[in-house]
Amino acid sequence: MAIMRVNPTRMELTRLKKRLITAVRGHKLLKDKRDELMRQFLEIVRKNRVLREKVEQGIIEANKHFVIARSVMQNEVLSTALMLPKQQVGLQVGNKNIMSVNIPVFDIKTKTDNADDIYSYGLAFTSGELDDAVLNLSRVLPDMLALAESEKSAQLLAAEIEKTRRRVNALEHVMIPDLQATIKYITMKLDESERSNLTRLMKVKDMMIEQNIREHQQRDA
Repeated sequence: MAIMRVNPTRMELTRLKKRLITAVRGHKLLKDKRDELMRQFLEIVRKNRVLREKVEQGIIEANKHFVIARSVMQNEVLSTALMLPKQQVGLQVGNKNIMSVNIPVFDIKTKTDNADDIYSYGLAFTSGELDDAVLNLSRVLPDMLALAESEKSAQLLAAEIEKTRRRVNALEHVMIPDLQATIKYITMKLDESERSNLTRLMKVKDMMIEQNIREHQQRDA
């Protein structure tokens, strides 16, 4: 808490009081924003944990089937089967606003709507384990993108929470106490000045009364 270097005048006092009102209002709004950001952040973190477990399990299953398929298929046959995919996947990136934070929104667009187009090979000369591996990867892809969206959102919200927290602390522990101390200092200075002026006026009045009394005494004499 420090007193600002300002002139102790009534105009400055009025200006600082207005700044204090604005700072207090801003402090409340920023605290509300911080609390809402924290609520949103914790919700995303919980969602993120579930998605991560689901994605990891899906990748483990896909890898397991792929390892088995590779053990029962020749490398040339496996490479040929996966060389020319039928299906293509595009990604559209948008965003949505959460408390002034733009977080990403991912949307998958496939070239065709046929679910069987994930298989780029004929089923006659390949292992069923390869089919299961491709199917598992196809199913886990939306969850992987949702996880990426969730983790990026959590990262952006965490950065905004930290920035908002610093602003709240600056207002709460620096600006507002400094304004209050300065307002108190100016008020005391103005009160002291008023008392000094009143004392001078009283002395001047006493002097005028004494002068009038002397003048009356001189005339009466």
